[in-house]
Amino acid sequence: MTSAGLFLGLAIIINAYYGAKRALILEKSLLAANKDNHLNQKNIELNQQKLLAERFMSAITQLGHDNVATRTGAIYALERVAQDSPQEYWTIMEILTAFVRENGIIPKARASTETVIKVPTDIQAALTVIGRRNANQDPQDKKLDLRNAQLRGVDLSNANLQQADLRGVNLCGACLQGTDFYRANLDGAQLCQSNLYQVNLQEASLRGANLASSIINRGLLYGANLRDANLCGASLRGANLMGANLYKANLMGANLKAANLGGAKLFLANLQAAKLDKAKMHETGLIGANLQQANLSGANLRQANLNAAKLQQAEVFFANFSEVSLREADLSGANLMGTDFQKAILYETNLSGANLTAANLSFTDCYDVNLKGTILKGAKNLQPQLQKMAMGEY
Repeated sequence: MTSAGLFLGLAIIINAYYGAKRALILEKSLLAANKDNHLNQKNIELNQQKLLAERFMSAITQLGHDNVATRTGAIYALERVAQDSPQEYWTIMEILTAFVRENGIIPKARASTETVIKVPTDIQAALTVIGRRNANQDPQDKKLDLRNAQLRGVDLSNANLQQADLRGVNLCGACLQGTDFYRANLDGAQLCQSNLYQVNLQEASLRGANLASSIINRGLLYGANLRDANLCGASLRGANLMGANLYKANLMGANLKAANLGGAKLFLANLQAAKLDKAKMHETGLIGANLQQANLSGANLRQANLNAAKLQQAEVFFANFSEVSLREADLSGANLMGTDFQKAILYETNLSGANLTAANLSFTDCYDVNLKGTILKGAKNLQPQLQKMAMGEY
C-alpha cells in the first residue's frame, strides 16, 4: 500500500469518527430541545389554567356586584370559561341556574299591577347562556335545576332545556317558541299566555301545569303527561298530542283544530266548546269527557271510546264515528249530519233531538237508544231496530 492510500484510509476513518461524534452531539441537542419544548408546553398549559382560574374567580366575584352591567359581563365571562374549560362547564351551569333561582323573583306587589313585564338584563343573559350551552357536555346523572324560578316574560326561544327540572317555575307571558323541553319536568308550572309555538314537549311532565290562553300551535306533545293541566282557551292548532295523558285536563274553549290526539287519554277531560274540527282522534279515550257544544266537524274518531261522554249541542257533522263506543253517551241536540256511525256501539245512547240527516248507521250495535225528536231524514242503512225505536215501537 502506498503512503497516499494509507493517508486516504486514515482520513476516511477520522472523518467517520468525527461525523459520528457530531451526530451524537446533534441527537443530544435535539433531545435537550424537545425537553425544553415539553417544559415550555407544560408551563404554557399551567399558565393557561392559572389564567382560567383567575378569570373564573373574577367572574364569580363580579356576579355579586351591585351594578347590573357588571353582573351581565360576569355571566358572559363565565360562558367563555365554560367553553374553554370542560372541567368547569357543569359547575358554571349550576352557578348560573342558582343565580336565576335566587335573583329572578319579581316582587308580588309589582307583579300584580304591572302590565308590561320588565325582565332584568342579567337574568335574561343567564338564561340565554344556559339555553345555548353545549348540552353534549351535560353529565348523564345531572339536570338543570330551575325549580320555582320566577321567569315571567323571559325569552327562551329555541333554548335547549331537555330533561330540565322546572317544577313550579313561572313562565307566564314568556317567549318559548321552538324551545326544547324534551322529557323536562314542568309539574305545577305556570305557562299562561306564553308563546309555545312549535315547542318540543315530547314525553315532558306537566301535571297540574297552567297553560291557559297559551299558543301551542304545531307543538310536539307526543306522550306528554298533562294530567289535571289547565289548557282553557289555549291554541293547539296542528299540535301532536298522540298518546298524551290529558286525564281531567281542562281544555274548555281550546282550539285543537287539525290536532293529532290519536291514542290520547282524555278521560273526564273538559272539552266544552273546544274546537276539534278535522282533529285526528283515532282510538282516543274520551270516557266521561265533556264535549258539550264542541266542534268535531270532519274529525276522525274511529274506534274511539266515548262511553258516558257528554256531547250535547255538539257540532259533529261529517265526522268519522265508525266503530266508536258510545255507551250511555249523551248526544242530545247534537248536529250529526253526514256522520259515519258504521259499526258503532249505541247502548243506552241519548240521541234525542239530534240531527242525523244523511248519517251512515250501517251495522250499528244498538240497544235502548233514545231517539225522541231525532231527525233521521236520509239516514243511510237505518237498522230496523233503530226505526222501531224512532217510532216508539221498541
